[in-house]
Amino acid sequence: MLTLGACGEQDSVEQPGGGAPSAAPDDDLAALVPDEIKADGKILVGVDATYAPAEFLDTDGATVVGFDVDLFNTVAGKLGLTTEYVPSQFDDIIPGVMSGKYEIGVSSFTINDERKAQVNMVSYFAAGTQWASRTGEPVDPDAACGKRVAVQAGTVQVEDIEARSAACTAAGDPEITIEQFQGQDQATASVVSAKNDAMLADSPVCAYAVQQTNGELELSGDIYDSAPYGYVVAQEQTEFAEAVAQALAAVIADGSYEQALGNWGVEAGGITDPAVNP
Repeated sequence: MLTLGACGEQDSVEQPGGGAPSAAPDDDLAALVPDEIKADGKILVGVDATYAPAEFLDTDGATVVGFDVDLFNTVAGKLGLTTEYVPSQFDDIIPGVMSGKYEIGVSSFTINDERKAQVNMVSYFAAGTQWASRTGEPVDPDAACGKRVAVQAGTVQVEDIEARSAACTAAGDPEITIEQFQGQDQATASVVSAKNDAMLADSPVCAYAVQQTNGELELSGDIYDSAPYGYVVAQEQTEFAEAVAQALAAVIADGSYEQALGNWGVEAGGITDPAVNP
């Protein structure tokens, strides 16, 4: 059956090269979790399941998989908790955390000042922006005037491409036609189908897209604007955010962090010093 993964069309979802790591509960870390979070024994997680290889739906169309999932499951395990992933549109997750609909957001959120003004963010990974286009038809990110470019709504890449388009028109060149999609899978598919000339997304996403589309896409230009990803926690849940940061540090120390990233080939984005609102 032909399925559409978060980074293009593929015959099946390519699974990681090893088993997902697990973590035994740490009683001292578990004691840091607020009672209202640990009352039911699980963490309710808002996730945009269209962003392979970080978070996306498995071939059953229901199970959320990816390196973000494997990693956060080990963090939750350190806290003595399980996880329940609730797929949502990307730009609905932060409002959902703020309203209490989700207890945390785990969805490749780049940490920036605008988001830190709304929520707590716990750094756990680093990624930059990368472009991809159809193989043999490269698009230079610095010479994209007049091109059609796809991007996922609500991501930091929207501001990036809008600024590039504004620079085009300011220089008297044609604007960039920007098409925003609710899912990264839709953005990627639009490039594969030649509806759009290129897309831009987080660097692990574009690298995975090239891999999963069996040569239909290629990377364009270099990675730029590297920045940390952060788990999203409500502002009033500072104690929970600190507990997550300490659990993540424990996962880094015991080697399961490296295993979670290595299974998906994204260990280059690993960090050593998780922090709340870095």
